[in-house]
Amino acid sequence: MTRLLVCGIAVMDYVHRVEAIPQGEGKHRSTAFERIGGGCAANAAVGAARLGGDVTLMTRLGLDATGGELVAMFADHGVTQAFARGGRTPLSSVMVDRTGERMIVNFPGADLPIAPPPVPAFDAVLADCRWPEATEAVLTAARAAGLPGVMDGEKYTPEPLAALASHVVFSAPGLRDFAGIDDLPRALSDAAARLPGLVAFTDGADGVRWAHGPHVPAPRVAPVDTLGAGDVWHGAFALALGQGRSLTEASDFANRVAALKCARAGGWTTYPTLSELETS
Repeated sequence: MTRLLVCGIAVMDYVHRVEAIPQGEGKHRSTAFERIGGGCAANAAVGAARLGGDVTLMTRLGLDATGGELVAMFADHGVTQAFARGGRTPLSSVMVDRTGERMIVNFPGADLPIAPPPVPAFDAVLADCRWPEATEAVLTAARAAGLPGVMDGEKYTPEPLAALASHVVFSAPGLRDFAGIDDLPRALSDAAARLPGLVAFTDGADGVRWAHGPHVPAPRVAPVDTLGAGDVWHGAFALALGQGRSLTEASDFANRVAALKCARAGGWTTYPTLSELETS
Protein backbone atom coordinates (compact mmCIF):
# COMPACT_ATOMS: atom_id res chain seq x y z
CA MET A 1 0.00 0.00 0.00
CA THR A 2 1.38 3.40 -0.99
CA ARG A 3 2.34 5.59 1.96
CA LEU A 4 1.33 9.23 1.48
CA LEU A 5 2.34 11.90 3.98
CA VAL A 6 0.11 14.99 3.85
CA CYS A 7 1.14 18.13 5.72
CA GLY A 8 -0.84 21.30 6.34
CA ILE A 9 -4.09 22.68 7.63
CA ALA A 10 -7.18 20.97 9.05
CA VAL A 11 -10.34 22.97 9.66
CA MET A 12 -13.88 22.54 10.88
CA ASP A 13 -16.16 23.89 8.14
CA TYR A 14 -19.56 25.48 8.76
CA VAL A 15 -21.21 25.08 5.35
CA HIS A 16 -24.35 26.96 4.26
CA ARG A 17 -26.15 26.06 1.02
CA VAL A 18 -27.53 29.21 -0.62
CA GLU A 19 -29.27 30.06 -3.87
CA ALA A 20 -26.59 32.63 -4.74
CA ILE A 21 -23.44 33.91 -3.08
CA PRO A 22 -24.55 37.02 -1.11
CA GLN A 23 -23.51 40.42 -2.38
CA GLY A 24 -23.25 43.30 0.08
CA GLU A 25 -24.45 43.63 3.65
CA GLY A 26 -27.69 42.44 5.17
CA LYS A 27 -29.25 39.18 6.34
CA HIS A 28 -29.18 36.11 4.13
CA ARG A 29 -30.87 32.73 4.51
CA SER A 30 -29.40 29.31 3.76
CA THR A 31 -31.38 26.36 2.44
CA ALA A 32 -29.25 23.73 4.22
CA PHE A 33 -26.38 23.55 6.72
CA GLU A 34 -23.58 21.08 7.51
CA ARG A 35 -20.72 21.04 10.02
CA ILE A 36 -17.96 19.02 8.38
CA GLY A 37 -14.21 18.52 8.36
CA GLY A 38 -12.23 20.59 5.89
CA GLY A 39 -8.95 22.32 5.09
CA CYS A 40 -6.56 21.76 2.18
CA ALA A 41 -4.41 19.07 3.77
CA ALA A 42 -7.25 17.41 5.66
CA ASN A 43 -9.43 17.08 2.57
CA ALA A 44 -6.51 15.73 0.55
CA ALA A 45 -5.63 13.20 3.24
CA VAL A 46 -9.17 11.85 3.56
CA GLY A 47 -9.57 11.81 -0.23
CA ALA A 48 -6.37 9.79 -0.68
CA ALA A 49 -7.32 7.40 2.14
CA ARG A 50 -10.67 6.71 0.44
CA LEU A 51 -8.70 5.87 -2.72
CA GLY A 52 -6.79 3.16 -0.85
CA GLY A 53 -3.70 5.05 0.28
CA ASP A 54 -1.93 4.52 3.61
CA VAL A 55 -2.20 8.17 4.62
CA THR A 56 -0.58 10.04 7.49
CA LEU A 57 -1.71 13.61 8.17
CA MET A 58 0.69 16.04 9.84
CA THR A 59 -1.41 18.91 11.12
CA ARG A 60 -1.97 21.06 14.19
CA LEU A 61 -5.23 21.23 16.10
CA GLY A 62 -6.36 23.20 19.10
CA LEU A 63 -6.77 21.78 22.57
CA ASP A 64 -10.46 22.54 22.34
CA ALA A 65 -13.65 20.59 21.72
CA THR A 66 -13.47 21.23 17.96
CA GLY A 67 -9.94 19.83 17.80
CA GLY A 68 -11.08 16.74 19.68
CA GLU A 69 -13.95 16.28 17.23
CA LEU A 70 -11.60 16.43 14.26
CA VAL A 71 -9.25 13.88 15.85
CA ALA A 72 -12.15 11.43 16.07
CA MET A 73 -13.27 12.20 12.50
CA PHE A 74 -9.80 11.45 11.10
CA ALA A 75 -9.73 8.16 12.99
CA ASP A 76 -13.10 7.23 11.49
CA HIS A 77 -11.66 7.77 7.99
CA GLY A 78 -8.54 5.69 8.55
CA VAL A 79 -6.06 8.58 8.53
CA THR A 80 -2.94 8.04 10.66
CA GLN A 81 -2.30 10.96 12.98
CA ALA A 82 0.90 13.00 13.30
CA PHE A 83 -0.75 15.85 15.18
CA ALA A 84 0.52 18.74 17.27
CA ARG A 85 -2.09 20.01 19.74
CA GLY A 86 -2.40 23.43 21.36
CA GLY A 87 -4.25 26.72 21.04
CA ARG A 88 -7.49 27.11 19.06
CA THR A 89 -8.55 25.00 16.08
CA PRO A 90 -8.97 26.65 12.63
CA LEU A 91 -12.56 27.23 11.46
CA SER A 92 -14.17 28.26 8.17
CA SER A 93 -17.54 29.68 7.23
CA VAL A 94 -18.48 28.48 3.74
CA MET A 95 -21.30 29.36 1.36
CA VAL A 96 -22.05 27.07 -1.60
CA ASP A 97 -24.48 28.30 -4.27
CA ARG A 98 -26.83 26.31 -6.50
CA THR A 99 -24.15 25.97 -9.23
CA GLY A 100 -21.65 24.43 -6.79
CA GLU A 101 -19.40 27.49 -6.51
CA ARG A 102 -18.30 28.55 -3.02
CA MET A 103 -17.05 31.45 -0.91
CA ILE A 104 -14.91 30.80 2.18
CA VAL A 105 -13.99 32.94 5.18
CA ASN A 106 -11.26 31.22 7.22
CA PHE A 107 -10.11 31.70 10.82
CA PRO A 108 -6.61 30.14 10.72
CA GLY A 109 -6.54 29.23 14.40
CA ALA A 110 -4.65 30.88 17.23
CA ASP A 111 -1.67 29.95 19.41
CA LEU A 112 -1.10 26.75 17.44
CA PRO A 113 2.16 24.79 17.91
CA ILE A 114 5.11 25.72 15.71
CA ALA A 115 7.50 22.76 15.93
CA PRO A 116 6.44 19.77 13.79
CA PRO A 117 6.57 16.15 14.96
CA PRO A 118 9.17 13.74 13.48
CA VAL A 119 8.69 12.99 9.79
CA PRO A 120 7.35 9.42 9.33
CA ALA A 121 8.19 7.05 6.47
CA PHE A 122 6.52 7.82 3.13
CA ASP A 123 6.48 7.10 -0.60
CA ALA A 124 5.30 10.60 -1.52
CA VAL A 125 4.61 13.89 0.23
CA LEU A 126 1.91 16.53 -0.27
CA ALA A 127 2.03 19.86 1.57
CA ASP A 128 0.22 23.18 1.67
CA CYS A 129 1.85 26.33 3.03
CA ARG A 130 -0.28 26.80 6.18
CA TRP A 131 2.31 25.31 8.58
CA PRO A 132 5.60 26.54 7.10
CA GLU A 133 7.92 24.81 9.58
CA ALA A 134 6.34 21.41 8.95
CA THR A 135 6.12 21.97 5.19
CA GLU A 136 9.82 22.76 5.03
CA ALA A 137 10.62 19.61 7.02
CA VAL A 138 8.57 17.20 4.90
CA LEU A 139 9.54 18.64 1.50
CA THR A 140 13.21 18.65 2.52
CA ALA A 141 12.86 14.99 3.55
CA ALA A 142 11.23 14.12 0.21
CA ARG A 143 13.99 15.86 -1.72
CA ALA A 144 16.69 14.08 0.29
CA ALA A 145 15.00 10.72 -0.38
CA GLY A 146 14.52 11.40 -4.09
CA LEU A 147 10.75 10.89 -3.74
CA PRO A 148 7.83 13.03 -4.98
CA GLY A 149 7.22 16.17 -2.94
CA VAL A 150 4.08 17.97 -4.12
CA MET A 151 3.18 21.53 -3.14
CA ASP A 152 -0.46 22.65 -3.19
CA GLY A 153 0.04 26.13 -4.65
CA GLU A 154 -2.84 28.09 -3.19
CA LYS A 155 -2.76 31.88 -2.72
CA TYR A 156 0.07 33.29 -0.61
CA THR A 157 2.46 30.41 -1.38
CA PRO A 158 6.00 31.45 -0.31
CA GLU A 159 8.59 30.98 -3.06
CA PRO A 160 11.23 29.42 -0.75
CA LEU A 161 8.80 26.64 0.20
CA ALA A 162 7.65 26.10 -3.38
CA ALA A 163 11.29 25.79 -4.44
CA LEU A 164 11.66 22.70 -2.23
CA ALA A 165 8.96 20.75 -4.11
CA SER A 166 9.46 18.38 -7.03
CA HIS A 167 5.97 19.31 -8.28
CA VAL A 168 4.11 22.58 -7.64
CA VAL A 169 0.47 22.53 -8.74
CA PHE A 170 -1.19 25.93 -8.36
CA SER A 171 -4.86 26.80 -8.46
CA ALA A 172 -5.54 29.53 -11.03
CA PRO A 173 -5.89 32.20 -8.28
CA GLY A 174 -2.78 30.83 -6.58
CA LEU A 175 -0.75 31.05 -9.79
CA ARG A 176 -1.87 34.63 -10.46
CA ASP A 177 -0.96 35.59 -6.90
CA PHE A 178 2.45 33.87 -7.06
CA ALA A 179 3.46 35.37 -10.41
CA GLY A 180 1.74 38.73 -10.04
CA ILE A 181 0.46 38.23 -13.61
CA ASP A 182 -3.22 37.90 -14.52
CA ASP A 183 -2.72 36.07 -17.85
CA LEU A 184 -2.46 32.39 -16.90
CA PRO A 185 -0.11 31.17 -19.68
CA ARG A 186 2.31 34.02 -18.93
CA ALA A 187 1.99 33.43 -15.19
CA LEU A 188 2.76 29.73 -15.68
CA SER A 189 5.88 30.52 -17.70
CA ASP A 190 7.02 32.97 -15.03
CA ALA A 191 6.52 30.48 -12.19
CA ALA A 192 8.28 27.71 -14.13
CA ALA A 193 11.28 29.97 -14.73
CA ARG A 194 11.54 30.74 -11.01
CA LEU A 195 11.03 27.25 -9.58
CA PRO A 196 13.29 24.20 -10.04
CA GLY A 197 10.51 21.60 -9.97
CA LEU A 198 7.72 20.81 -12.41
CA VAL A 199 5.00 23.47 -12.37
CA ALA A 200 1.32 23.37 -13.36
CA PHE A 201 -2.04 24.90 -12.59
CA THR A 202 -5.51 23.43 -12.30
CA ASP A 203 -8.47 25.36 -13.65
CA GLY A 204 -11.68 23.48 -12.92
CA ALA A 205 -13.27 21.92 -15.98
CA ASP A 206 -10.18 22.81 -18.06
CA GLY A 207 -8.14 20.22 -16.14
CA VAL A 208 -4.43 20.76 -15.52
CA ARG A 209 -1.77 22.46 -17.66
CA TRP A 210 1.92 21.73 -17.13
CA ALA A 211 4.63 24.21 -18.07
CA HIS A 212 6.64 22.72 -20.97
CA GLY A 213 4.41 19.66 -20.69
CA PRO A 214 0.96 18.25 -21.33
CA HIS A 215 -2.47 19.76 -20.96
CA VAL A 216 -4.59 17.03 -19.38
CA PRO A 217 -8.31 17.89 -19.72
CA ALA A 218 -10.87 17.00 -17.08
CA PRO A 219 -14.01 14.91 -17.64
CA ARG A 220 -17.18 16.94 -18.21
CA VAL A 221 -19.64 16.81 -15.32
CA ALA A 222 -22.56 18.89 -14.09
CA PRO A 223 -21.03 20.41 -10.92
CA VAL A 224 -23.06 20.17 -7.74
CA ASP A 225 -20.43 21.10 -5.15
CA THR A 226 -16.85 22.25 -5.84
CA LEU A 227 -15.92 22.59 -2.15
CA GLY A 228 -12.71 20.62 -1.57
CA ALA A 229 -12.34 19.56 -5.21
CA GLY A 230 -8.88 21.07 -5.60
CA ASP A 231 -7.73 19.46 -2.35
CA VAL A 232 -9.02 16.06 -3.45
CA TRP A 233 -7.21 16.57 -6.76
CA HIS A 234 -3.90 17.16 -4.99
CA GLY A 235 -4.36 14.13 -2.73
CA ALA A 236 -5.14 11.86 -5.67
CA PHE A 237 -2.25 13.26 -7.74
CA ALA A 238 0.35 12.83 -4.98
CA LEU A 239 -0.92 9.31 -4.25
CA ALA A 240 -0.65 8.39 -7.95
CA LEU A 241 2.93 9.71 -8.13
CA GLY A 242 3.77 7.64 -5.06
CA GLN A 243 2.40 4.60 -6.88
CA GLY A 244 4.85 5.23 -9.72
CA ARG A 245 2.40 6.58 -12.30
CA SER A 246 3.65 8.97 -14.99
CA LEU A 247 2.92 12.71 -14.90
CA THR A 248 0.10 12.37 -17.44
CA GLU A 249 -1.35 9.27 -15.78
CA ALA A 250 -1.31 10.89 -12.33
CA SER A 251 -2.89 14.07 -13.71
CA ASP A 252 -5.67 12.14 -15.46
CA PHE A 253 -6.33 10.08 -12.33
CA ALA A 254 -6.60 13.23 -10.21
CA ASN A 255 -8.86 14.91 -12.79
CA ARG A 256 -11.28 11.98 -12.73
CA VAL A 257 -11.35 11.88 -8.92
CA ALA A 258 -12.01 15.62 -8.64
CA ALA A 259 -14.71 15.53 -11.32
CA LEU A 260 -16.56 12.74 -9.54
CA LYS A 261 -16.31 14.67 -6.27
CA CYS A 262 -17.82 17.78 -7.95
CA ALA A 263 -20.77 15.75 -9.22
CA ARG A 264 -22.02 15.08 -5.68
CA ALA A 265 -22.67 17.29 -2.66
CA GLY A 266 -21.34 16.72 0.84
CA GLY A 267 -18.23 16.24 2.91
CA TRP A 268 -15.68 13.50 3.47
CA THR A 269 -18.15 10.59 3.40
CA THR A 270 -19.05 11.48 -0.21
CA TYR A 271 -15.47 11.60 -1.55
CA PRO A 272 -14.90 9.03 -4.32
CA THR A 273 -13.57 5.59 -3.52
CA LEU A 274 -11.38 3.62 -5.92
CA SER A 275 -14.21 1.21 -6.76
CA GLU A 276 -16.58 4.10 -7.52
CA LEU A 277 -13.97 5.68 -9.76
CA GLU A 278 -13.45 2.43 -11.69
CA THR A 279 -17.19 2.01 -12.32
CA SER A 280 -18.02 5.64 -13.14
